[in-house]
Amino acid sequence: MSANSESLVYLDLLEVGERIRRRELTAVMVTETQLARMDDLEPALRSYAHVMAQSALEAAARADAELEAGRVRGPLHGVPLAVKDLFWTRDAPTAGGTVIHSDFRAPVDATAVARLREAGAILLGKLKMTEGAYSDYHPSIEPPQNPWDADYWPGISSSGPGVALAAGLCFGALASDTGGSIRWPCGANGVTGLKPTWGRISRHGTLALAPTMDHVGVMARSVADVAALLAAVAGPDPADPTALQPPPENYSATITSDMRGVRIGIDRAWTRRNVDTQVVRVLDEAEDIFRELGADIVELALPDATRVVTDWSPVCAVEAAVTHRDTYPARAESYGSVLKEVIEAGRALSAMDYQELQLRRMTFRGQMTECLVSVDLLLVPVHPFPPLSLEALGVMGERPELIARLQTFTAPFDLTGHPALTLPGGFDGKGMPIGFQLIAADLAEGILLKAGAAFQRASSWHRRRPRHSDYAALARD
Repeated sequence: MSANSESLVYLDLLEVGERIRRRELTAVMVTETQLARMDDLEPALRSYAHVMAQSALEAAARADAELEAGRVRGPLHGVPLAVKDLFWTRDAPTAGGTVIHSDFRAPVDATAVARLREAGAILLGKLKMTEGAYSDYHPSIEPPQNPWDADYWPGISSSGPGVALAAGLCFGALASDTGGSIRWPCGANGVTGLKPTWGRISRHGTLALAPTMDHVGVMARSVADVAALLAAVAGPDPADPTALQPPPENYSATITSDMRGVRIGIDRAWTRRNVDTQVVRVLDEAEDIFRELGADIVELALPDATRVVTDWSPVCAVEAAVTHRDTYPARAESYGSVLKEVIEAGRALSAMDYQELQLRRMTFRGQMTECLVSVDLLLVPVHPFPPLSLEALGVMGERPELIARLQTFTAPFDLTGHPALTLPGGFDGKGMPIGFQLIAADLAEGILLKAGAAFQRASSWHRRRPRHSDYAALARD
């Protein structure tokens, strides 16, 4: 791969879009470069479940023709993106990491996918994910590999998006988060992602895991790119009655303002309890940067999340059992063992026990919402430890204590529905990325993106890339 193509694939989404609109590049040229890179690296990295090469090139040619004719759809016009394989696409299969849906062809695009196409984006393909968006891959599917080091965890369940973005295999991605599935891969692969307020992006045409916690979100390599993606896909949708009604803001305008007077809350007892010192260092350095940018740091005590983290699993299990009722137990033999056990647990839980879970969830959401009145943002870790090796992780779904610890700082905000932005914040002693989160009140994505963009203007962690030679060697092996 040439140095020129290497620099092209790592352009910001907004920059490549601007160059295409100025006709310094063509959408076909950029798409061909991405597809060639995928041919080179995908045999090793395995981030794509399905490559849509022909339709991508056709869409790129249409985008070029429109731009030549003076029709500009917006900042995504002509830019190659990809989507997690749980979003319906009318021109490609949607398997959701499963065997049971391997032959499913949706009659229409998911609303979020349709909005990307309307914005002129090019869809390169469907990105790999864990089975049903839970914690492990179906035994028949080869997991993606972390491009920083193949011996390390790439995150779940939006692992394909995280790997593809880190390796320069797309400029942005649609993803989803139910227990941490955008934030974990962002942290593990050193990219940027937003889990917006629940319902901010329509869930119509997405394969569900646990609908009351499933958040559709976006991932890219910078906050500015995430803001552009969110603006394109957010907003009300008649096909999804749960989609929130307020239209998206002009996020690209929001992110240019400064941090003066923004209140950032920190619960030092919670964010340091059983948290590795390298993660604490990243949080401390982020706090220092925000303070230098003019933010007010506010010490506070957040509601105890211990019980709700434990509650996440049975809530997810019950909702997954309902989601899969048409195929489980009728096709139980087609399920992997981990997802099967989750569904069985959900089917076994009593209605009274489930109601108790929901009452605790409502109480915790109210408490957290009250805390987000006194501050604008919360600063918390993504993972309580630096990236773990695959050997250390073992089979994730067979280690409930590890899942619970991993969910300490992610699951609470899937249960409450509050938006969360994940940012690269540093590296551990072995050169693996470490991220952190900012949390905001409902529909406060604007201030999240403003803070994240300010941080990225003052730091360069999001500009670090895996060495191409490392994963090119993987492809040769």
